[in-house]
Amino acid sequence: MATSEAPVTRIMVAVNESTIRGYPHASISSRGAFEWTLQKIVQSNTSGFKLLFLHVQVPDEDGFDDMDSIYASPDDFKSMKNRDRARGLHLLEFFVTRCHEIGVACESWIKKGDPKEVICHEVKRIQPDLLVLGSRGLGPFQRVFVGTVSEFCVKHAECPVVTIKRRSDETPQDPVDD
Repeated sequence: MATSEAPVTRIMVAVNESTIRGYPHASISSRGAFEWTLQKIVQSNTSGFKLLFLHVQVPDEDGFDDMDSIYASPDDFKSMKNRDRARGLHLLEFFVTRCHEIGVACESWIKKGDPKEVICHEVKRIQPDLLVLGSRGLGPFQRVFVGTVSEFCVKHAECPVVTIKRRSDETPQDPVDD
């Protein structure tokens, strides 16, 4: 008689870099969403879940972080692409390493674009059982100027969405920072 294993629950966790510490450090909200997922959903059932880490890199308006765009050469573009890819991989390494340490299956990948649009597109493409996002917990005034990825995803993602608000003791002096 064949035994059938229960299917794993696939949870997509959208992660981003810290605006305070920069790459390769994960934002406060991303770390909080990840830790919440481990503690409240995965718990000790590490074989019952697969975490899917998505990092969306936002392109600079001019395409250059620390280069003078007036004197850009083809090599500048190549090194910029390589630098961005390396930064994203280092960010994802934190989450993937932690999953491997505790025995949770995972995948990770990087996309470029507007985070809210890309996350919703990837949810449609990958079809996870659940999307988990960190939230800075901005007030209505701040949301008007900064926008909120989590609010957009709650409305538009084609799967259940859980947003994890960062703890008040983790909120930086400027709440827009993360």
